[in-house]
Amino acid sequence: MNPQQVIDIFKRSGALSEVTGEELLTEATNTGRQIDEIMEEQGIADHLSFARIMASELGVDAMDLAGFEPTPALLQLIPAGMARLHEVIPVSAAGNHLTVALANPLDIQALEDIRFSLNREILQVVAARKQVEELIKKHYGSEDTSMEDVLGQLRNTGVITLESEEEFNAAAAVAEANSTPIIRYVDLILDRAVQAQASDIHFEPFEKEFKIRYRVDGALYEMEPPPRHLALPVISRVKVMANLNIAERRVPQDGRIQRQIQGKTVDLRVSTLPTQFGESVVLRVLDRSAVQLDLETLQMPPDVHEYILEAIEKPNGIFIVTGPTGSGKTTTLYACLNKINTIDSKLLTAEDPVEYEIDGIMQVPINEAIGLTFSRVLRAFLRQDPDRIMIGETRDLETAQIAIQASLTGHLVFTTLHTNDSTGAISRLVDMGVEPFMISASLEGVLAQRLVRRICSKCKVSYEPDEALLSQLGLSPYDIGDKTFYFGKGCPECNHTGYKGRKGLYELLKISDPIRALINERAPNVVMRQKAMELGMSTLRADGLRCIFEGITTIDEVLKYT
Repeated sequence: MNPQQVIDIFKRSGALSEVTGEELLTEATNTGRQIDEIMEEQGIADHLSFARIMASELGVDAMDLAGFEPTPALLQLIPAGMARLHEVIPVSAAGNHLTVALANPLDIQALEDIRFSLNREILQVVAARKQVEELIKKHYGSEDTSMEDVLGQLRNTGVITLESEEEFNAAAAVAEANSTPIIRYVDLILDRAVQAQASDIHFEPFEKEFKIRYRVDGALYEMEPPPRHLALPVISRVKVMANLNIAERRVPQDGRIQRQIQGKTVDLRVSTLPTQFGESVVLRVLDRSAVQLDLETLQMPPDVHEYILEAIEKPNGIFIVTGPTGSGKTTTLYACLNKINTIDSKLLTAEDPVEYEIDGIMQVPINEAIGLTFSRVLRAFLRQDPDRIMIGETRDLETAQIAIQASLTGHLVFTTLHTNDSTGAISRLVDMGVEPFMISASLEGVLAQRLVRRICSKCKVSYEPDEALLSQLGLSPYDIGDKTFYFGKGCPECNHTGYKGRKGLYELLKISDPIRALINERAPNVVMRQKAMELGMSTLRADGLRCIFEGITTIDEVLKYT
């Protein structure tokens, strides 16, 4: 349940004060616990009075399910996979009307999906979340069997197998995409992805197989492959959910899906690509609850963290974060913005697209198709009286020049560049055509970063690396002394990969007077890098070595990314 919605309902009912509401919201956000559980613990409302207040707000009845036993005929009205997916239990049925209780009574999307899938009129009652969850577990079993159930049902379903353009029938494809087994299967894939904290979901049709892969912690893992003939209906279902043109299969399309999954709102960015054997679809999972938008939780080295805290409080200048795609640049910038998102400053962002919505910040999505480019938005920003500006990416000279102009006229500007290291950002700006004296006058710092996988804490073991591996890091047995090295041997907790979670590696270029002088002299990248290291800059490789020696990551990961 969305804690903010619940708190608002309780405040409207008079059961909660403003101050208590803020405290509850903070605890729910920080701990990730369910809001009803926290309220019961603090004596604000037990599970029955919680259900009554929620029911009153929704204009439906409350029901105590203690001792309630649904009949087998009633249970059969909702398939097991759907009951587990939407956390719903049937409580009564009459004619075409089915009355249900949801673990999350505010999940309107679930009610719509159930109504559509079952083609019945759905009525709602509100019951205690724990009672609903216990009844689902008791009568519908655990989640583990549901994927097998759905796949078993799909194998026996006659679905569309036509793949050629001439034979493609859009109406038939839409009908198939809206069939109950396909809806359940796609919902289950999305549910599993969010559970696994995947960043992307790949649907890939090949000549003789249909692959579905998740990207978790930067690595791709294949799930149990469905039958090849399901490629068309599954991909059609995703396109229907994203409001894309299902009949257009020859050009790439982009869309967005917003869903309530496991009680939280998750955004899914959808991209389709025509291939030889059908459309390939990739979904980028934007789950705000799985991303740390707080500078402290990014665990930067102390000197880097302190410098960034100073830089983001400056009244003007440019702060650049660099690194390849998927290295966490946007997360770092959001964390910086979160830190300075106060009532006394106006924050504007231009992003392509907006990934996470942050309260108190005006966020503008770039739309090149209608001419809404970074440079055009940036010009408009300057007439909006901003204090801080974030530009999703500096791609061209015009954007770079306006950003520098904005910084010189009293604005703090954050942006990203795609370069391999921190000093490379200066070379990139010069290559774009920006005058070196403009760069040295406005630049405050450049942060280069990478993401490496963390060793799984459950299966972490020590080992002795051989000399050949150490020499790749530029180390000898003499250099490492009595230091211990670790790796993950693999366990169920980490999907037998040996890794769970990720950690940032950071390289901060502080723009001091000696560096400014080198920028003005158009010094080569290698000279500037050497000078920065003399002045105390810790490189990505050095930060990687620190993480190896602290037992956070492995030699292989550091060699792969630095």
